Amino acid sequence: MKRSSILAKTILTAILSVGGLLLFPGTAQAHCDTAAGPVIPEAKAALEAGDVTPVLKWIKPDNEAEIRAAFAKTVAVRGQSPEAQELADHYFLETLVRLHRAGEGAPYTGIKDEPVKPIVALADQALADGSADALIQKMSGHLAQAVGEKFQRAIEAQAHKDDSVEAGREFVEAYVVYVHYVEGVRDAIMAAGGHGHAAEGAAPAQASHEEHAE
Repeated sequence: MKRSSILAKTILTAILSVGGLLLFPGTAQAHCDTAAGPVIPEAKAALEAGDVTPVLKWIKPDNEAEIRAAFAKTVAVRGQSPEAQELADHYFLETLVRLHRAGEGAPYTGIKDEPVKPIVALADQALADGSADALIQKMSGHLAQAVGEKFQRAIEAQAHKDDSVEAGREFVEAYVVYVHYVEGVRDAIMAAGGHGHAAEGAAPAQASHEEHAE
């Protein structure tokens, strides 16, 4: 495998591990509390099958007894009437999502009826397809665009940094944004347990030489 591919996958792992904060600020929210996320459909299927086992993976072991009890209560009453089923199912879904969120250290704010964000849908689709190639290409493209834009602003400001104090301050602002962004990507890779050497400046250059050699 090419070093560039390894680098791309390492960056992808880091980005997904920190919730996409670096490339998609403001969108790093869990989708497990949405009706279109992975938890709710699986929970509904479990209720129809009368088997809680498939949803136990979504909660921590310490919460297993509570979710089993909630499931048993729900199954016991949901057959009484359509209204009872709706109320019982909603009770179980809320309990499951609440415990799942608690296991992530996140607050429970209800089940949301909103679409899954495109990047999250791509991540889920990659798992369904058994291949991360399309996802890696998309994420790598976002990263390249973001770094390129910040670099361009910094280098343009650098050309005029000595023209005036105001121009100098504009350069400093652009420089800080650019360097902190690159540093943030690198730190995310390291925090995600990626290959440290792949994130250092020498690695991309080496990868480039290897690509030309192939």
